[in-house]
Amino acid sequence: MISVLIADDQDLVREGLRMLLEAEPDLAVAGEAADGSQALDQARLLDPDVILMDVRMPRMNGIEATTRLVRAGSRARILMLTTFNLDEYVYHALKAGASGFLLKDASRDQLTGGVRAVAAGETLLAPAVTRRLIEDFCSGPAPGTSAAGAGGLSERELGVVRLVAEGLSNAEIAARVYLSETTIKSHIARILAKLGLRDRVQVAVYAYEHGIVRPGHLPHGAEGKRERS
Repeated sequence: MISVLIADDQDLVREGLRMLLEAEPDLAVAGEAADGSQALDQARLLDPDVILMDVRMPRMNGIEATTRLVRAGSRARILMLTTFNLDEYVYHALKAGASGFLLKDASRDQLTGGVRAVAAGETLLAPAVTRRLIEDFCSGPAPGTSAAGAGGLSERELGVVRLVAEGLSNAEIAARVYLSETTIKSHIARILAKLGLRDRVQVAVYAYEHGIVRPGHLPHGAEGKRERS
């Protein structure tokens, strides 16, 4: 059973999400929170598998709550809830350590599938927003970051980072570079460790910020992948 904490400041949104989730035999709502501060308290108390976290909430927003949860070592996977007009907030949420995001108008299947995906250790990238998000907000180094260097990555690891940023799965990367899927998984694990990143979403953001991949130069159809770290 996958336990879920719902954090949203709107009662009707929380109620709707609860109804959708609890209609599934393998999903259970462990609790609710109306702001980021409550989300922190509930996460510590309930230890959920997944947190559905609204981006904008009173007292403490979802980005700050996500940052604090990740820094505290929470095992919960965090899915941000947003709209098309909040791409910038989502970018910062992914930087903070969120595992992905869902639009608030997501279908039942997208919602429940997304929860299952991140609970299984995958990242969730919504294709309609991901490319806009990366190209709009990662077209150059973020304030305070340096474009020089690439975290001590080898040429092989840099190649894997580029393919992760393209949205390729482990199997697709393995076929592209003529290595086994197991070897690719090992490369990705080392990349995450070297760069101090949490998952593939952050690898993609890192690639754009540091000029490893240029915005607007991805193969057609590369966006929208969900893969294990």
